[in-house]
Amino acid sequence: MSSRLTKTLDSLALAVGFFLFFGIMVSGDLRHQIGIATGYVLGSLPAILPFHVVLFVLAAVTGLYASLIQKYTMDWDFLMRQQEKMKRVQRDMKEAQLAGDQTKLQQLQAEQMKMVSEQGKMMQMQFKPMLYIGLISIPIFAWAYIYISQHTMTMTFPFWGTHNINTTVIGPILFWYYWYFVCSLPVSQIIRKALNIGVMS
Repeated sequence: MSSRLTKTLDSLALAVGFFLFFGIMVSGDLRHQIGIATGYVLGSLPAILPFHVVLFVLAAVTGLYASLIQKYTMDWDFLMRQQEKMKRVQRDMKEAQLAGDQTKLQQLQAEQMKMVSEQGKMMQMQFKPMLYIGLISIPIFAWAYIYISQHTMTMTFPFWGTHNINTTVIGPILFWYYWYFVCSLPVSQIIRKALNIGVMS
């Protein structure tokens, strides 16, 4: 019974994550509604903290959540074995080419083709956590997007000076995106190191 319930909840979470992930791509109205709803939870934060600190806190929360999801939904031993296997095959193929060993080269090419079929499993393994992560990160981004569009805020960046955080750094990248990811990267790395994520046990 517990296993069936867990499987049902897992399927439900993936379905919601899928809906959010692809829904906001095709519907700006959906993104707006999600942002409004999330505002009931996060809307008081800017009254307590400066907004750049709010973004840092949210980046830390999503970094922790994403790291935990990746730790417990991905088979890191399998991924590491596949990476090592791919490196070995590529190294051996290079040596076989230099040595002119056509027999060994054909064997390695056949092995490489088998590995292509395993790429599907790797892609599925990496895509599933994205749907879980979207359950938290998409509502946060939707709320931040709405809040920032309704308020004029500036930040002072090293070497860049003071800018409105809703203006672009380069291309489609806004200053607040930049600040969010600058905050999230070191936090995520510290969490991943602490949780031993991505290292073969």
